[in-house]
Amino acid sequence: MLPRFRLVDLSHPFSIHTPGWAGYPPVKHYYIQRFSANEIVAQYIETPLHVSTHLDGQMHAIPGGADIASFPLSRCFGEGVIADISDLVGDWDIITPEMITSRVEVKKGDILLYYTGYKKYYPGCEQEDEARYFLRHPGGDRRMAEWLVEMQFAWTGMDCGSGDHPMNTTIRRMRPDLVKEFEEKVGRKLEEVFPREDLFVMHRLPFKHHILHVENLGGDVEQVLNRRCLIGVWPWKFVGGESSIARVVAFLPEEA
Repeated sequence: MLPRFRLVDLSHPFSIHTPGWAGYPPVKHYYIQRFSANEIVAQYIETPLHVSTHLDGQMHAIPGGADIASFPLSRCFGEGVIADISDLVGDWDIITPEMITSRVEVKKGDILLYYTGYKKYYPGCEQEDEARYFLRHPGGDRRMAEWLVEMQFAWTGMDCGSGDHPMNTTIRRMRPDLVKEFEEKVGRKLEEVFPREDLFVMHRLPFKHHILHVENLGGDVEQVLNRRCLIGVWPWKFVGGESSIARVVAFLPEEA
């Protein structure tokens, strides 16, 4: 008899209320056919790919990189861990490898998901605060990116708007007021913390080694924290697509 599993959804819903990443246009969703006129219903959507739970493709961050359809199916599903570091990080903190390894045993080739607790600020969640979610979440730096490569993870994921620290993305150009606030908080100049040449390092360095990441983990992720299980991500088989909205699921043995 095949083993039986309990499925835990780690994905946010998608709707016209779903926010895109900072500065991205909103989702558009409407009917193009109704029963009254066409005897069948059809709808149309127009959306950025970086909304809801999604898998960033290599070409999103690497010039000449592979499209999302090229991400091997064999890497979409496998063994991994979900590390709860929510009590170790706050606004604009830097995530370190030691935070992960203090909570779970990680192995080379794993799927690695980490939970910062910032899911609670995602629109529709219990402490909704869209600005805090997208502009102040914690993130990794070059050291974290290098560790992901060293560990040869299949892919990674986090409950944040970006795999990168907000101040190491183009938000630093969009919101100079936040740059000043960040520098006052950490007592250092932004360029000292995140040199300009390291912009999007959590994308560019791992992606170069085909280690992609899922942003905006959601769903019932709190049910599977600090444990090892089977994890899967299912993006569109989108030829030419730089990323894809995706479903992420954890598979727990039924007795668990």
